[in-house]
Formats: sequence, structure tokens, C-alpha cells
Amino acid sequence: MSDTAHPTAIETATIRKVSWRLMPILLIAYSIAYLDRVNVGFAALTANKDLHLTSAVYGWGAGIFFVGYFLFEFPSNIILERVGARFWIARIMITWGIISAGMALITGAWSFTFVRFVLGVAEAGFFPGVILYMTYWFPRRYRARYVGLFMLGTMIATALGSPISGLLLGMDGLLGLKGWQWLYIMEAAPAVLLGLFVLVWLTDKPASATWLTAAERTWLIETLEREAPPSQTNRHLGFLATIRDTRVLFYALIFFTVTAPSYGLVLWLPQIVKNFGLSNAQTGFASAVPYLFGSAAMILVGRRSDRQRERKLHAAACAFLGAAGLGVCVLTASPWLQMIAICFATVGIYGIKGPWLSMMSEAFSSREAAGAIAMVSALGNLSGFLPPYIVGWIKDLTGNYGLGLLFLAVLSFLGGVQLLTRDVFERWIAARNGTTVHV
Repeated sequence: MSDTAHPTAIETATIRKVSWRLMPILLIAYSIAYLDRVNVGFAALTANKDLHLTSAVYGWGAGIFFVGYFLFEFPSNIILERVGARFWIARIMITWGIISAGMALITGAWSFTFVRFVLGVAEAGFFPGVILYMTYWFPRRYRARYVGLFMLGTMIATALGSPISGLLLGMDGLLGLKGWQWLYIMEAAPAVLLGLFVLVWLTDKPASATWLTAAERTWLIETLEREAPPSQTNRHLGFLATIRDTRVLFYALIFFTVTAPSYGLVLWLPQIVKNFGLSNAQTGFASAVPYLFGSAAMILVGRRSDRQRERKLHAAACAFLGAAGLGVCVLTASPWLQMIAICFATVGIYGIKGPWLSMMSEAFSSREAAGAIAMVSALGNLSGFLPPYIVGWIKDLTGNYGLGLLFLAVLSFLGGVQLLTRDVFERWIAARNGTTVHV
């Protein structure tokens, strides 16, 4: 990063080349990853009946993905750092694509649960691996906007996945396969093909980027080295040390609280919107509207966070906005006001991604980053397993979604409070360890 407020010519040229080389492939890859993660919800429309899966079995199988994901994220990121991002990200994509296609072979509850767990194992490491990979290429002042751009993959998968999955379900009977089998096969194929492309397209680190000039490589390497945070430890932390590390647990708890509302919305929004009295087709289009606002927020908030060189307040403001939007949904019975409130909520829930993930990735030194980022992501992503179940349990208990949304709002609010106290926490940790604070 240049020392002035305005980027130099070489800085502008370097970042332009890096972004065009890396971001399109990473964005498409995450879109495919997210679709293969959540398409079980679309397949369930017909597969549950064919396979005689109860709601409880389906819910457990859908959620067990995140348990496999949790268990293997840490070792996956450690391996990525050792063997190189290009090979390991490609391996992850090819493996999860093959296993996702294997969902077409399930025959009942046991095979459904087993393959979902293995799919989580296979995909583990992709998300934290890419976040780590981006720290190799993007200086701090650019990181939030490009992390936010990467996270647009969730929006693309959500907006396009519904109509595509619906069309694939309509292939029922073709070549003797069920529609849900075609869905799993056709949506898995892009992961394998793109994984093969990653092998020849990605570059592990700037030092080996022949597509940059010598001056551009030198500027990027020196900039990243100069702004790297000081290490809190003199060695790489192992699994047990990492999971006990106070800083890792603090950031993991923030990850959990600010991510839970997004998983809650993905799982429950169509059913909430359906209660407005809409048809299935109308529900599909209406459910996509809030994500358009979330997509815009990801880009705009990420760019503003980079421009202001500030993370904490941007992230906290988004967390509080998400909490407020979800809270208003509980206080009004008007479908129109509820939809407006949900749109505001998605602005906060998804606008937070860029500054928050940048803050998290910047909190750890290069020596700590691989294991720490993986562990924060692994623990935080358990929000895809627990909160949606609690929302469903509250719905069964009360007969409506109000208190469930309030639960998600409370989590988002607590995340905002934690973000505001981040500097105090970091200073306490630095004083305890006798190191220099980096916030």
C-alpha cells in the first residue's frame, strides 16, 4: 500500500491485474460451492418423499454437513499453506463435485446422512482457504471490497439456484433418473470442471506470478510484508493450542453471531414470504428481492470500508442494522412492512461480510493465519447447524416465525457489541502476552 491517500501508477496497475486474474474464478467457484451446499433444500421437494425421509431426518442430514465442515477446516488450511493454494483449492473443488454428484445415489436415511457428512468434509477448507489466499494477494486497503465481491457468490447461488433447480427437477424420468438426481448431478459437474481449470490458472503467491512485471511483484511483496501484523506467538499453533487460543475463540464467537442471521434467512425466508399469501412462483421472485439489496451492500460497504481504512465501525453498524431489520419484522403484521424490514436486514447481514472478514483475516500474523482463520471459520460456521434448528423449534412451539426472527436479531446485536469491544479485547491480549497491539 502506498503511503499516500492516492494510489501510485504501479499500485493501480498491480491491483487491476491481480483482481482480474483471481476474482472472476474465485467468485464463480464460491457460487458453485454455495449452491452445492444448499441445493439439498430444493432436492427435498421431491427426494424426501421418494426416499421416505422424515422432516427430522432431513433436518439432521442437512445440518450434519456443517459438522464435517467443522472437523476438517483446520487441517485443510494447514495443508493448503504447505502444498500451495492452487493445488489444494483444485483438490477441494474436484472432490466436493464428485461427492455432490454422489448424492444422486442415496437410497435412504443412512446414506443421505453419510453423504452429506462426507460432502462437508470434502468442502471443508474452501472458504477459509480462499480468505487466507486473498491475504497473499491483496493489501489491507483493498481487502474488504474484494472479500465482499467474493461473498457475492452466495447471492448469485441464491438468486440463480432456485429457477435452475426448479427446471432440473422437471427432468424427472429422463434416462430413468428422478428429477432430484439430475439436480445433484448437473449442479455438481461445474465444480469438477472448474477445479481442473484452477490447476492451470491460479498462482500460489506473488513471487511466482509471471503475469506480473518484476516491478509489480516487488511492490506487492514489499507492501504485504510491510503491513503484516506482528505475531502473537513464536511458532505455528497446533489444533489443540489454536482451539484454546483466546483470540481465536473471541473472533469465532463474532463469526457465529454475525453469520447466524444469514443462514437463518437462507433457510426460512421462502417459507416466511410464502405466508404473505403468495403462490410458489411469486414466492420465488419475492424471496430474491432482499438479496439484491444485500448484493449492493456487499459491494458498497466493502468499498467504503477500504476507502476509509476502517473495519470495526462499518462491521458493527451493519450488525446493528441487521438486528433492527429483523426486530421490526416481529413488531409489524403488515407483509409490505415486513418485506421492507427484511430488505434493510439483508443490507446489514450481507454488508458486514467485507469489513468483518477483512478484520478477521488481518488480526493474525502470517505465522498464525492458516490455522487461526480456519479455526475461526470452522467454529463460526456451526451457525449453519444450530440457529436454524432453534428457529424451527420456536416455529413449532409458537406457530409463527416472530420469536425465531427475534432470536436471530439478538445474535446480530450481540455480534455488533462484540465488534465494538474488539480494540479493548486486543489491548488486553497484547498486555497479557507482552506484545504490541495490532487493531
